Amino acid sequence: MKLKLDDITVETKELAFTEPDKEVNQRLAQGPLKEYRVEGPYAVRVAYYRTASDLIFQGRLSARVGASCARCAEQFAAEVERDFRFLLMARAMAAERGGALGVEDLELSLYDGDEIDLGPLLNEQLLLALPSRPLCREDCRGLCQRCGANLNLAACGCEQEPDRLAVLAVRFRPGRRA
Repeated sequence: MKLKLDDITVETKELAFTEPDKEVNQRLAQGPLKEYRVEGPYAVRVAYYRTASDLIFQGRLSARVGASCARCAEQFAAEVERDFRFLLMARAMAAERGGALGVEDLELSLYDGDEIDLGPLLNEQLLLALPSRPLCREDCRGLCQRCGANLNLAACGCEQEPDRLAVLAVRFRPGRRA
């Protein structure tokens, strides 16, 4: 989504639109989150306005993603949502400040030209919304280390090794003296 600078005023305006998934999926395929893919265009709601030369955007995005579970390797789909807020400062104004960014500037990006392309900024927000490890569910039991069976479906029947650390749990129970 591209916005003309002249259309951004001090009055808050709101937009709802969908952003294509092509670019974000290309970034996912090349980066550390290869297990994910965005399944179709994602929805964006954004409110924006201008204060002098700064542009403020805030809103929410939601996407349907598919992934391969990091524990059981099964494919699954999930909804991802993220609230976002970012400030765009004119590149010329940043140069006057010395170009150095501080901790308070984490939501800051720079712009120049006569239009703003929100696509890359929104794609970044979507990537930030993805968990670092995709799990089909929080209590996923994963795969058996011996036979590779999916333990979410059924017990595998492999002989389980005794827990080597169980002795410590008995020996060092709270309130018990060693």
